[in-house]
Amino acid sequence: QVQLVESGGGLVQPGGSLRLSCVASGSGFSINSMGWYRQAPGKQRELVAVIYSIGVTNYGDSVAGRFTISRDSAKNTVYLQMDSLKPEDTAVYSCNARVIVNSRWYGYWGQGTQVTVSS
Repeated sequence: QVQLVESGGGLVQPGGSLRLSCVASGSGFSINSMGWYRQAPGKQRELVAVIYSIGVTNYGDSVAGRFTISRDSAKNTVYLQMDSLKPEDTAVYSCNARVIVNSRWYGYWGQGTQVTVSS
């Protein structure tokens, strides 16, 4: 079993910045990828950013150039630096991890953290 704990959400003004963190804990697992998804009210969940174990990153079109995903592999932690935030970035941001345990793939989700961009 893998647990994901997110932190760093909150209220920020347009143009501001926030940094989200997600820590994966458990035992006997190997991380293939960690990433962030978001869901705004009335909208489908969408990819924000993902980083793979080999260091490759991928971003959603709406955040590319403004958000940066990074990781600390030693701490099983992924970060999402969000700059130039817009009201349309308001959503619940959830951490996702794809891991390998005993040669089997599993996906896990965090509980989500609210990000609100408003003046």
